[in-house]
Amino acid sequence: MASPVPPGVPRPGNPPPNFNPSVQRTPDSLADNMQNLQINRPPTMPNALGPRPAPFGSPLYPAPASSAHPASVFPGASPVMPNPPGTRPAPFTTAPSAAPPVSFPGASPVSRPGPPPAGFPRAGPPPTTPPQASVTPNVPSGRPSGPPFAQPPPFGTRPPSNAFPSASLTTGPVAPPSSAQGPVSTIPPSNVLGPISNGPPVFTSGALPGGPRFPSIGSTQQPPVGPPPSLVQNRASQPPNMRPFAGSLAAIAPPASSSQPVPPFSAASQGIPPPSASPYGAQTWQMQPRQELFDCFQVAPPIPGATQPPRMYGMPPPPNQPMTGVPPAMGHLPVAGAPLGGTSKIDPNQIPRPIPNSSVILYETRQGNQANLPPPATSDYIVKDTGNCSPRYMRCTINQIPCTGDLLSTSSMQLALMVQPLALPHPSEEPIQVVDFGEGGPVRCSRCKGYINPFMKFIDQGRRFICNLCGFTDETPRDYHCNLGPDGRRRDADERPELCRGTVEFVATKEYMVRDPMPAVFFFLVDVSMNAIQTGATAAACSAINQVISDLPEGPRTMVGIATFDSTIHFYNLKRALQQPLMLIVPDIQDVYTPLQTDVIVQLSECRQHLEQLLENVPTMFQNNRVAESAFGAAIKAAFLAMKTTGGKLLVFQSVLPSVGIGALSAREAEGRTNTSAGEKEAHKLLQPADKTLKTMAIEFAEYQVCVDVFITTQTYVDIASVSVVPRTTGGQVYYYYPFSVLSDSAKLYNDLRWNVTRPQGFEAVMRVRCSQGLQVQEYYGNFCKHIPTDVDLPGIDCDKTIMVTLKHDDKFQEGAECAFQCALLYTTVYGQRRIRVTTLSLPCTSVLSNLFRTADLDTQFACFLKQAANEIPTTPLLQVREQMTNLCINILHSYRKFCATVSSSGQLILPEALKLLPLYTLALVKSIGLRTDGRIDDRSYWITRVASLSTHLAVPLVYPRMIAIDNLISEEYDGSLIPPTKPLSSEHLSEDGIYLLENGEDGLLYVGNAVNPDILRQLFGSSSIDEIPMQLVLQQYDNPLSKKLNDAVNEIRRQRCSYLRLRLCKKGDPSGVLFLSNMVEDKTPSGLSYVEFLVHIHRQIQTKMA
Repeated sequence: MASPVPPGVPRPGNPPPNFNPSVQRTPDSLADNMQNLQINRPPTMPNALGPRPAPFGSPLYPAPASSAHPASVFPGASPVMPNPPGTRPAPFTTAPSAAPPVSFPGASPVSRPGPPPAGFPRAGPPPTTPPQASVTPNVPSGRPSGPPFAQPPPFGTRPPSNAFPSASLTTGPVAPPSSAQGPVSTIPPSNVLGPISNGPPVFTSGALPGGPRFPSIGSTQQPPVGPPPSLVQNRASQPPNMRPFAGSLAAIAPPASSSQPVPPFSAASQGIPPPSASPYGAQTWQMQPRQELFDCFQVAPPIPGATQPPRMYGMPPPPNQPMTGVPPAMGHLPVAGAPLGGTSKIDPNQIPRPIPNSSVILYETRQGNQANLPPPATSDYIVKDTGNCSPRYMRCTINQIPCTGDLLSTSSMQLALMVQPLALPHPSEEPIQVVDFGEGGPVRCSRCKGYINPFMKFIDQGRRFICNLCGFTDETPRDYHCNLGPDGRRRDADERPELCRGTVEFVATKEYMVRDPMPAVFFFLVDVSMNAIQTGATAAACSAINQVISDLPEGPRTMVGIATFDSTIHFYNLKRALQQPLMLIVPDIQDVYTPLQTDVIVQLSECRQHLEQLLENVPTMFQNNRVAESAFGAAIKAAFLAMKTTGGKLLVFQSVLPSVGIGALSAREAEGRTNTSAGEKEAHKLLQPADKTLKTMAIEFAEYQVCVDVFITTQTYVDIASVSVVPRTTGGQVYYYYPFSVLSDSAKLYNDLRWNVTRPQGFEAVMRVRCSQGLQVQEYYGNFCKHIPTDVDLPGIDCDKTIMVTLKHDDKFQEGAECAFQCALLYTTVYGQRRIRVTTLSLPCTSVLSNLFRTADLDTQFACFLKQAANEIPTTPLLQVREQMTNLCINILHSYRKFCATVSSSGQLILPEALKLLPLYTLALVKSIGLRTDGRIDDRSYWITRVASLSTHLAVPLVYPRMIAIDNLISEEYDGSLIPPTKPLSSEHLSEDGIYLLENGEDGLLYVGNAVNPDILRQLFGSSSIDEIPMQLVLQQYDNPLSKKLNDAVNEIRRQRCSYLRLRLCKKGDPSGVLFLSNMVEDKTPSGLSYVEFLVHIHRQIQTKMA
């Protein structure tokens, strides 16, 4: 029995009043909650804060207010006017449709840009004093004490209950309100907070796209590089409905009014391993209806000991089926003995393909002390964190951990984690809590240094705790002690985020700092060589920088600098005392230096006028420049010397091959001779850096916390394989615009730059992943620098960066035990606050091989395939890499066929339900740009660089793009979604009178057939003939429903992908048409099999292994 509870101590079912002794209140902080990046705030209220959300531990979303009363305004917050019903602000900057296209002639100056985007506020100044807790602790150590906290920081409000569009939700009956409303039982109001807090871009009230979103920019007129005009759309709103996930959450319904808040989730027993009979809650995302795939279909006999027979893929599981039974479904392809070209027995329309689903999934990470299977990474879901972290932050390739390394080897699957520590949460999810433990810092294990988390078991009436990572029994600090309840849990567990949430953020103490937090430094380096000037790249870069200045965080900590370069380097003194900026030229490009120790990087508030003036004049100053050489290496070295004492972000705009000075490169033999083929002998060596000069420089940059991002605006070969070494080592990113067109690429350049500086991010970060005893980290993959094996150094980290962590066994697990993974990210916010983002995931262990296949995560498995291939390409011939990827797929399916499925007929290919699309995605990978032999070297190098830090939800679209028909957007009904259903990537699904949009998350290809109705062409493109449509397409919105539908779909995709999506027009019979058809991965090509033939090939290989 637990000892008597002192009077006044709250119970799990009776949360305390709304006060927080240990919760940080810093509304301007980047890392407060990843929830409030307000981008579309009304221009009249640039720094207003919205009302606070519901307190921690209470119902997350309030009951709808009466329509008779206006929306209340909280003290200190300006009123936020909602959008008119059925309307949605434009997601990107627009210009009047009547305005002619704007170009950037190299010989003429650029006009001064207009005001900054009206929808984006400036960041407020940082806190002037350390944040204070709402209740003064009554113990000297400074650890959380007194009544447990019950109220989060003032994060701002959330989307209103009518903010979910009918496009994203499946219509269905609404369940009655539950007696105990949890945090995901209703839809919250919208966020309103500063621009650099840890939160997603704000979305319009009429749209709720799936996955991460690109920030909206408002609808105000913008300077020349703004995107196409008139993106504001009106759309009727419908009552939203949501599907519950994990069998625990009812459909969205207004909460029942209650005077007493209830716990955010049930008080499950702490530290108790899950029951072996049901390791997971039931998955409830929609399954496709049963399909008879082949005319000679035969049901396979059940696996010995299983309670249910195998089922065809797409067939939903029986109601209340235990998750420990047979893998939920198997597909049977009777293709044995068929010739490679003979596909008469297989219906191509019935083979496994992705099933589009626009409804929103409600997902609870744990239920009844059991981990739930995560929803697909490509789906739209809302997470309720009940102990395990959201799958946005960490995903495992297998959701039951094999007890032994031999069992993992038998499965042939990879055991790895995809870690995205600053990922964008859904706007309707509960914000991440920030906890301040005072001077003592967060509670940690004395042996392994793991951080306190929900899976550490407290014993001896709470006086000791057992670490779930290393098993060490540690003493509980006296000021952190709390008695245990009858269920063995601490009585305050539900009121302390670190004890009930899988993701939490701690305020770092002085012992986590080797120096004072660095300021937010942004240094811009612009190429002004002859090629850059003549193509308009310099003017486009200067105009984009000028527009994003207003989006940088305000306050004395924000500092900026700028330099230009050709064969020399030009710094600029931006000191306010000068009448105009002063140019300082550095001619020595072998032994570079910084001409001034001060005044090169200055506070933004002091130099803003000079900086804007300079950016307007740079294209004119160099308009007659005839210097073709580029001292790229010397320029970034000189900029680094200026930033060496502060660190920060170096944003480089480059247009030509670095040809002089430090790190000079030359057009390598194969590229210089053909400029196309990468299929020559030992061509993979062209994908390796030319020398070690830039790599050595990059390591030095990382040591001094300088993160480099490179924007390559070129029309020629620039050796991305060598240039990309710098951003990849410093935690940066490469942006590639080839062939650069000032007409069609300026808008994307501006939006990419704007998202780069405004997205949730941190500086001078260090990350480490810890595992339970029995596993250890094998290797990290991503954009970082590593000085010691256990940690990765990240001069810059943002919400888009993902790191793959491979794991290996070093001991055995017991059946029914749990294995925990914990990622700790120590970083500095843009406001100079040192934080520790801790993400914890606990999964059950199993000794049953079929459980591994049943709980495999396809998206994460394939992301591992993709990153492994990108890592191999620079050192291995392409043919060998393609064979390796194909063999990985074959070995997994062979293992399943051999050990988990007993089918009498050998003429059937059996696919596990969870991995039924693995052959299709493997085929798409083999035919991708990275593994084809007909691509440009730079294209393949960029593909490798992009994959290195690619998020899990973007892995599949990169190689298996989404294709939709847009010529019949009006005539077809598709559940009210802004994006119509996808089509298989096969030319059989293309028609001569159709128009199709193909997008992979970064580029969009618009394919126009030869027999399209001229009226449709006129409505979409303003021309009745396909020959009159320019190839450099700038999508306009015309005054007709079809054009509005197309713009709605494109903008929705841009929000989902967090990318502006550059559009290109493709015509049949034209080289652009060949580019489009090369993405039809299910078709047979001269060097590749069709999808059906690939299935036949896989089956034959499995049969050979089985023989």
